[in-house]
Amino acid sequence: MPTIIPALSGALVAAGILGVILGARRREPTGSTARSRSSLGTRWGKVTPRTRLLLLVGLGVGLVAYLVSGWIIAIPVGPVLVAGVPALLGPAPGTERIKKLDAIEEWTRGLAGVLTVGVGLEEAIRATLRSTPKLIRPEVTRLVARLRARVSTEEALRAFADDLDDKVSDTVASYLILGARRRGQGLASVLTTLAESVAAEVRDARAIEADRAKPRTTARVVTLLMVGALVVLTMTGDFMAPYGTALGQIILVVYLTGYAGLLIWMRVMTRGDKPPRFLGADVRGGTNR
Repeated sequence: MPTIIPALSGALVAAGILGVILGARRREPTGSTARSRSSLGTRWGKVTPRTRLLLLVGLGVGLVAYLVSGWIIAIPVGPVLVAGVPALLGPAPGTERIKKLDAIEEWTRGLAGVLTVGVGLEEAIRATLRSTPKLIRPEVTRLVARLRARVSTEEALRAFADDLDDKVSDTVASYLILGARRRGQGLASVLTTLAESVAAEVRDARAIEADRAKPRTTARVVTLLMVGALVVLTMTGDFMAPYGTALGQIILVVYLTGYAGLLIWMRVMTRGDKPPRFLGADVRGGTNR
């Protein structure tokens, strides 16, 4: 059997695994992405520099493995292992949401503290910009910029909720919108209570994420042991010799693909669904995120 057959098979399998990994890393549509679909070049442009570096390193590892072992299948499999396995076994997207919720809680509590001195809502929002947590500072900066550009407070707060794109940010924005409409007393105490509620939600989310992290940790240890065992067996003895043939390399790709499928399945099961939003342009338009 020509060596080009396992090479093509490995390339197709590698491309398929990368496609499934990118698809499994679900991204909620924002206002800009919901209106238009990105082209293939734009999608590649959105790949993080870290992922690009890992792909290049994986390609180098695959070339070195091919030169050492003569396994041509190592060239397409290398980038998948180096870039794909960390993506599947790394922190779940839920950890990023927890950090964002923590930042929203801190900003809300700070805004409540500023409001207690008797300033208006718009002035209080501008005053919190310096102490805003780094994770949500771009969104708060855009909110302040809209207010300074004479955009109505309600419209600016709705855009702020769209920028943060989370149910908790919708709750905070809705309270602020009500406060902007009524201009009454008591908004500071309401925001303080709301911040405490967000803090409780953060604690619960962290406990849930800790339970979800347990199977990922187990899979990470098993994967590292498996890769180490394959490397040692490849370098010593004739145990892996049958996989050096064209048919053996195809069978090895099938085994690796099955294991990658299990990792993807595990990540999907431990990911959790993002709570639906109730405020924003898409919700008002009748679509549900």
